Amino acid sequence: MNINDAIIKRIDELCKEKNINVCGATLGGGKSPSAIYDLIKGRTKCSKVSTIKAFCQGAGITLSEFFDKEYFNDFEE
Repeated sequence: MNINDAIIKRIDELCKEKNINVCGATLGGGKSPSAIYDLIKGRTKCSKVSTIKAFCQGAGITLSEFFDKEYFNDFEE
């Protein structure tokens, strides 16, 4: 798993866990969801922390909570 795969996996987990969608969460954090959709669809290979932070704000979690999964320690570069 690479870092993008890990981020996408975590976004998917949180959306299911909190019964939210990517669009609503990212807009709730004050950003357009297009950057996250580009990551999910493979159009971008590098996600900005500010984009992930916006998703987190909309999902009601911190960046620490987002990255608090073991698979973020074991990804390939």
